[in-house]
Amino acid sequence: MRDDDGRQDPPVNKGVMISGGTHYVGNQAVGDGARAFSGSVSFQPQDPEQAARTAELLTVVERLLEEHRAALADPDATTRELRRLREELQEEEPQPTVLRRALDRLNEFVQPVAPLVVAVGQLAASVQGLPGG
Repeated sequence: MRDDDGRQDPPVNKGVMISGGTHYVGNQAVGDGARAFSGSVSFQPQDPEQAARTAELLTVVERLLEEHRAALADPDATTRELRRLREELQEEEPQPTVLRRALDRLNEFVQPVAPLVVAVGQLAASVQGLPGG
């Protein structure tokens, strides 16, 4: 686009380009309406639809763990932490501190495998009852 003085606006980049070396990425969001969450975590009771979404995301993360097992620094610990999260979610009254710790550890374990980072982020959002989860 040109303004009234005939100057060209710089192009808008709504993506991420990373090249060379090793990159470790924490929470990140890209594009219109994208959001990344970090900091304190709160948990709200899940309605049946949300609980079904969380169960579906647990299955997705499990599948991705198997697909990307070789890329993980400690695949056995990652699997154990996911199992711990699943077991706690099945409790009548899941403990927020256990859920928070499991989600934090899962997030650490899946770095820097991008598909797992995304899936664990979606799982955390669903477990936490955050918008977009």
